[in-house]
Amino acid sequence: MYEDFHVTDRWSGEDLHCRWKGTLVAIATRHADAVDVRFDVNGRPMWIALPLLAWEAQKQRSGKVVTDQLAVQIAGRYLKQLIEEGYDSQREIYTMAVAQVLEHLDVVVDEARALGAMPALPVTG
Repeated sequence: MYEDFHVTDRWSGEDLHCRWKGTLVAIATRHADAVDVRFDVNGRPMWIALPLLAWEAQKQRSGKVVTDQLAVQIAGRYLKQLIEEGYDSQREIYTMAVAQVLEHLDVVVDEARALGAMPALPVTG
């Protein structure tokens, strides 16, 4: 779904290939209470930061956890939406709000149900 996708840049019309490259807990790397999901967008790094409070909110509202696979799908869907809406291509990191994470999570889970399963993440090397 959103671990490897193409999207058209709103302003330039350029086809952008977005590929998931990795996921880091940002506490150690930038002292933030977030999970950072890295994508390459036509070879350029782009990070989507998901606040850890979203994990807690999801657990409280549903009793279920946000898995690594789900976090990547949420971040990828958000990145796709950013590009379609006209993102600032010079920024390397975007931070989602808790409400945005939960909104995208709900859509991703519904899409995964329709497909029969959450897509597996590719092995990167």
